[in-house]
Amino acid sequence: MLARGGVAADGIDSVITGNMAPGGFDQFYVARHIGLYAGVPLEVPAINVQRICGTGFELFRQAAEQIGSGAVQRALVVGTESMTRNPIAAFEHRQGFKLGVPPAFKDYMWEALTDPAAVSMIVTAENLAKKYGITREEVDAFASLSFERAVAAQASGWLAGEIVPVQKNEVFELTGYKPRRLRLSGKAEVADRDTHPRISPAEVLARLRPVFDGGVQTGGNSSALTDAAAASVVASGSATREWSQRTGRQPLGRVAAAAAVGVPPEIMGIGPAPAIRLLLERTGLKLADIARFEINEAQGAQTLAVQRELGLDIGRLNVHGGAIALGHPLAATGVRLTITVARQLKAAGARWGISSACVGGGQGIALLIENPEAA
Repeated sequence: MLARGGVAADGIDSVITGNMAPGGFDQFYVARHIGLYAGVPLEVPAINVQRICGTGFELFRQAAEQIGSGAVQRALVVGTESMTRNPIAAFEHRQGFKLGVPPAFKDYMWEALTDPAAVSMIVTAENLAKKYGITREEVDAFASLSFERAVAAQASGWLAGEIVPVQKNEVFELTGYKPRRLRLSGKAEVADRDTHPRISPAEVLARLRPVFDGGVQTGGNSSALTDAAAASVVASGSATREWSQRTGRQPLGRVAAAAAVGVPPEIMGIGPAPAIRLLLERTGLKLADIARFEINEAQGAQTLAVQRELGLDIGRLNVHGGAIALGHPLAATGVRLTITVARQLKAAGARWGISSACVGGGQGIALLIENPEAA
């Protein structure tokens, strides 16, 4: 990303990363190592932050706050998540095992889907389906559309425009320190495309059993289990102008505003709706002013509920497919969605776009992105 953008690593003043669940025992060091092994100066600090599914958006918000305060000029923001390496964990055995009692190992990822104050994340989508009268057929049709759009975006080369190929056993060197090595799962030698998108007709999705009897959510119309990382540089106005003069290029987008809200935990999936409304209220814009929306598809019914609550035109929503097709690697999602919506604005010559997500526990977050070339 730094090389593609013509940004010198030694010009980065702050490293802000997001990573929810550990993909290894070294997670404590992930923020620091991202900066160091990317070539950011040793003196530049790094911080790892989290807002569950909204983490990637939070990175942009915190970068903007650091820049707005005058503390930094350029911040490197990176969201990374290895969902397939979420551990099988035990939290109760630090003091040993009781004789005859089976060890209480549990699936970290599956258990984390349940909010102990309320219900599981899947139930929150089922609650929204009941509240908004969303049927299983509608959810499957929406999921099928997500897959169709993602497959088309992949075939046209659109998705490749924001993907950096990575090689198996690629080594990252840091003078004076141990090298870090990249691992790919299975026999793959290179990762250069999303692996989950596939044509998924609604009638095929309809054959899948719902997670809960009588429910609308299945494994086929919920966000996919994927690994990913996404990165961007957020810079001040003066730093951006200097970069533009030096490279002759315009920035991908401007982070114009951010909003985060709280909602009832049992319908946490509706979070993007009030977050987007607050964003528009703060900026004086209207829904009609927004050319593109990228709203995370945590579950199909959840996204449809937001679409109905706001009255969004499906033709402006997730036009290149969403998390049902591409996956929802928690901390990486918000960074990807924000980059994606900025690219869409450039391609369409449109001015305003919004990236947004619901957040487990009952929150919503949204970013307003402006295309500087259309301002």
